[in-house]
Amino acid sequence: MPWSNQNGGGGGPWGGGGGNNQGPWGKGPQPPRGGGNPPDLEELIRRGQDKLRQVLPGGGGGSGSSRLIAGLVVLGLVGLWLMQAIYTVQPDERGVELRFGKPKDEISQPGLHVIFWPFETVEMATIVEREMSTGGSSRTGSTDGLMLSGDQNIVDVEFKLLYSVQDPQAFLFNLARPEDTLRQIAESAMREVVGRRPAQDIFRDNREAIAAEVQAIIQSGMDAFPAGIAINQVAIEDAAPPREVADAFDEVQRAEQDEDRFVEESNQYANQKLGQARGEGAQRREEASAYKDRVVNEATGEAGRFLSVYEEYAKAPEVTRSRLYLETLEKVLGGSDKVIIGQDGGGSGVVPYLPLPEVRKNAGGTN
Repeated sequence: MPWSNQNGGGGGPWGGGGGNNQGPWGKGPQPPRGGGNPPDLEELIRRGQDKLRQVLPGGGGGSGSSRLIAGLVVLGLVGLWLMQAIYTVQPDERGVELRFGKPKDEISQPGLHVIFWPFETVEMATIVEREMSTGGSSRTGSTDGLMLSGDQNIVDVEFKLLYSVQDPQAFLFNLARPEDTLRQIAESAMREVVGRRPAQDIFRDNREAIAAEVQAIIQSGMDAFPAGIAINQVAIEDAAPPREVADAFDEVQRAEQDEDRFVEESNQYANQKLGQARGEGAQRREEASAYKDRVVNEATGEAGRFLSVYEEYAKAPEVTRSRLYLETLEKVLGGSDKVIIGQDGGGSGVVPYLPLPEVRKNAGGTN
């Protein structure tokens, strides 16, 4: 050993030992147990054969033992072949058999199946619906979810998609890593749609339309390979500004909410005043229409009465003239005080006066 020749043939590199070919801890190399020579490989094989003969019936001698060993070997090979040739497809799986590495057209349905191994093999594909989440830089710490909107705002979008395997053969053999390809296409589609829209759409106003458009783009991209994947749903879980500008964005959001509230209050006030004005206008129109009808009816009645009088006058002018004269005197004198003075002048110094109003009052009081 290297340390055997140092320090004048004394100890190892740590100064111990003191000779006699000792090691660094004061002991020299130890020979193998049972002698200084390594074990013989042929001897080990012979010992194994002897032990096998002791286990086999009859001591393992003769042609019978050889046939038994051959039968055990054949049985083991048959068992190995059956383990590889028989496979089970679970209800949530589909199998694709390969013959010399080339996939067959048939798809193995759930149940037991047999293949001619090793010339044929099988690959399994899970067909149940799966979920994939992406984005969410504030939660994951990555920058995958940061996207630039159409109005030059940066938004952090977290979304998930539900997909299932529609064509197991295409899913297994057309792409090396279909899940990674699906993730990349999903992120690219979301960036494309968000880049065409204002940030307000992705924050509040139009998430469902964005998700539907992204789903169509992803499905079109996966069908172009084809990858055998069906996109069942795309859902936007969260959309928020980056953490560095979250406070400023919250201020902008509050200002927009105040603006919306003020606009709503002004619309309510305008609707209230407009309703009152319309009610007053309708009332004025109704009053004017009623006044018009009343005046027209009165004028029509007066005209009809005048025409009826004129017709009677045309039949007997003298009689009608006298009647009109008397009716006019009755209307004029009917409501005035009347004094009757005789014309005979009887009695000197005496004014013939009859106070008819006083007589009416006295007569009314007596009654």
